[in-house]
Formats: sequence, C-alpha cells, structure tokens
Amino acid sequence: MLGLHDLLIAPFADFEFMRRALVGAVALALAAAPVGVMLMLRRMSLTGDAMSHAILPGAAVGYLLSGLSLTAMTVGGLLAGVIVAVAAGAVARASRLGEDVSLAAFYLTSLALGVTIVSLKGSNVDLLHVLFGSVLALDDGALTLIAAISTATLLAFAAILRPLALDSVDPGFLRAVGGGAGALTHLVFMGVVVLNLVGGFHALGTLMAVGLMMLPAAGARLWVDDLTALFAVAATIGVVSAIVGLVVSYHLSLPAGPSIVLTAGAIWFASLLVGRRGLLAGRLGRRHLEA
Repeated sequence: MLGLHDLLIAPFADFEFMRRALVGAVALALAAAPVGVMLMLRRMSLTGDAMSHAILPGAAVGYLLSGLSLTAMTVGGLLAGVIVAVAAGAVARASRLGEDVSLAAFYLTSLALGVTIVSLKGSNVDLLHVLFGSVLALDDGALTLIAAISTATLLAFAAILRPLALDSVDPGFLRAVGGGAGALTHLVFMGVVVLNLVGGFHALGTLMAVGLMMLPAAGARLWVDDLTALFAVAATIGVVSAIVGLVVSYHLSLPAGPSIVLTAGAIWFASLLVGRRGLLAGRLGRRHLEA
C-alpha cells in the first residue's frame, strides 16, 4: 500500500516534468479563478467556451508558419481571440442576432477552420497537442508565459474590479455615473479572458482551456456568496484540482490535462450535492421548515 509520501509527494519530488506541470497548472488556476467567477456573475459562462475555440485558427496559423512555436502560436491565438470578440459584438449590434448566437457561429467556424489548418501540415499527434494541450511538456518559455499572464490578470483585476463588479450587477448605474467606464471595463475584461485562454491553451489545449476557468467558479458559487470569498474558494478548488489531477494521472497513467479538468468537475458535482446551495442542503432545509 502506498504511503502518503509515495502517493502525493514522490511524483513531484522525483520528476522535473511533474514539477513543471504543477507550477504551470497552479499558476493558471490562480489566474483563471477570478476570470471564471466574473464570467459566471455576468452570465457569460458560455462566452469563455466560445472564445477558447475562437483562438484555435490563430494558433493553427502560427503552427502552420512556424511549427510548435510558443511565440507564433501565442500571438496567433491572441489575435484570433481579439478579432472574434470584436467581430461577434459588431455582428450582434448590426444584425438581429444576439451576441451569444454570433459567438456560437464564430466559434464553431473557428474550431473547424483551426482543425483544418493544423491537419494541412501536422500529424494526428500535433492535432492532439493543439486540441488537448501538453501540461506535462511545459518548458521554460511556456511557464514564463503562463506566469506573466497570471500576474497581468491579477494586476488587471486589482485595477478594474470595482467597476467590473458594479457593471455586473447594475450596468445602468455605472453608465450614469461613469460615462464610458463600463465599455472600457468590459473591453479590458475580455482582453483578460483571451489572455487566460491563450495561457490555458498551451497547458490544456483549446478544448479544455476553459475547464479550470468555469468549473472552480461554478463549484465555489455553491458554497459562498461574497465576491471576495468566491475568488478565494474558486482559486482553492482550481489549485486542488491541479494537484489531485496530476497525482491521479501519474498513478493511473491517465492524460494529465483531462485528469485535472475531471477533478474540477468532480469537485463541482460534490458541491452540487452537499454545498451550502446544493441539492441536498436545499432538500434538508425544506424538510426542516415543514417540520
């Protein structure tokens, strides 16, 4: 039977690639948590998923030009994400389609286009790398990028949190007292979303980059209501998911990225059942009132 050291510590103590994966996943979780919380509070949860697919064509063009180049794929992903975010908003304003419909159309087209572009030059292994990431193969450049994105995210949130929170609960009041502050805040926030999805793309791939963003936020919402507490609980769930997911993937020989996201999903499901706002808590509360 494995001891506690062999179970939890040995994978990271014995293998450098596990330590790199841990650092990258934890940094990503700490930055993605507040982003996911605000997406959830602004009723934009599916926007994150749409944007994660939208960065694929840009990353694929970077891959087509330079192979698995960190710089080329990052710049391509950023450009594609920004273009799709702006284009979806413009289409929504210029037509009868809502922004959610526009995003869905763009991200489905982007996903198909990105897969096609990668397939023109790469193998199935390269396609899997782009779609599902390679958290166990993070090099110094990728770790530096993820750390920079995490730092920039936290600094940006420190600067825009007050107007962002106000815009989430009462955008009319913010427009009345702040002029164009709401539009600028939303623009900065969408830029932060794209940045985190690009960072997540390198570790978890385009299909699951949003996993460490939304699942911890959804799980935290079932336990607490206060915004600061939501950030803290979501970040904790993200970090725990990263650690446990990597340990499970190591001992059971499972792919690391999906293991991390599955762990976050398991925590969300447990929270759905037994959280303060969970299904069982609601049923027990009703029984108490009936009694």
